[in-house]
Amino acid sequence: MNQKQENLITVLDAGSAKSVVLVAEVQDGVLRYRGHGVERSRGMRKGLIAELGPAAEAINRAALTAERVAKAGIETCVVGIGGTHVRGINSRGGISMGSRMREITREEVKAAVDRARSVALPPDREVLHLLPQEFILDDQAGIHDPVGMVGTRLEVNLHLSTCSGGVAQSVITCANRAGLEVLDTVYEGIAAAEAVLSSDERELGVCLVDIGASTTELAVFFEGSIAHTAVLPIGGDHFTNDLAVGLHVTVEEAEQLKKLYGNCVVTAVPQMNEIEVGGNLAISGGQPARMVRQRFLAEILEPRARELFTMLRDNLRSGGVLEALGAGCVLTGGGANMLGLLDNAESLLRVPARVGFPVPLSRMPQELVMPEFSAAIGMLLYTHRTQVRRASEEQGLRAKLKAIFAGSF
Repeated sequence: MNQKQENLITVLDAGSAKSVVLVAEVQDGVLRYRGHGVERSRGMRKGLIAELGPAAEAINRAALTAERVAKAGIETCVVGIGGTHVRGINSRGGISMGSRMREITREEVKAAVDRARSVALPPDREVLHLLPQEFILDDQAGIHDPVGMVGTRLEVNLHLSTCSGGVAQSVITCANRAGLEVLDTVYEGIAAAEAVLSSDERELGVCLVDIGASTTELAVFFEGSIAHTAVLPIGGDHFTNDLAVGLHVTVEEAEQLKKLYGNCVVTAVPQMNEIEVGGNLAISGGQPARMVRQRFLAEILEPRARELFTMLRDNLRSGGVLEALGAGCVLTGGGANMLGLLDNAESLLRVPARVGFPVPLSRMPQELVMPEFSAAIGMLLYTHRTQVRRASEEQGLRAKLKAIFAGSF
């Protein structure tokens, strides 16, 4: 385990269904897969940590597996934050630079962003991300990077992604108990978007829908920038629980049936198809096997799918972005694997929809290139891009200081 820690990026996605620790290394500016560990989550309820001990133990086991595969020690990580406590708000603010035109520097950009972020938040809220949507220099709007331009007033439209400070701290505490120091936190919806969306989709307008076990994270992009974020209180487990109640089976068997025979469109299932339910006595609680119509599963799943996308449509409408989805809707996360979800999305949102698979890293096993790992892979990509940007800004600052000192002698 002699790998230099600074060359490694480790991310933790502690979800309701599973805890994923994913490790990559940076070689010559390229991100390469090193290892991963996946452990079934414990101590979680409705996307939140209910018991610190079991949750930390699951994270620790995933981290140990990732260390073994990566053949390197893991000390730090970036943690994904999700759940219904995450909320996004838009704000606008700016600075005046006097009556004479001046060149815009990073300092002016930072001052404008600080002015826009100074909105009143409840004491329990923390800012996850400050995401500039566009800059307005004097009367010119639609600017993505004003550095080097000249003007007298700089304004910015800013999207703030906020979360509950207590919930975020619980995740950080779990990671600490598992032996990991947390360097940063990332909203999982933005992370998943990093892994599955193209630049064209971001420009035309697209809604990323990350369907997890307990919740669904949204991130809407328009003209290349984030326009809206939100979290819906429905996830894949709700579909499973509906089947468990409707079929009178255990949750474990309902999950198997959902994956093998589930469909969210009733008419897509042949009327005469029948399936065996309760045949596995080990997971059916001793219930004898019986035959049920496969359509009965779809009759249970379709109403839940319509509820999810009706809620999504109403959320996008209230956020003022429903008409901005020129590139449609992209479903990812483990819940995106359900058959028939795309049909419901297209029917209710009236836009094209596709399933988003994450961009694979170099040397990454094929088993990870699945929608359920989009958030974890996206966190790696997001963290690497952030590190590159910071390094570039620091290099530019050093060059500027060097030029100033050189000119003074």
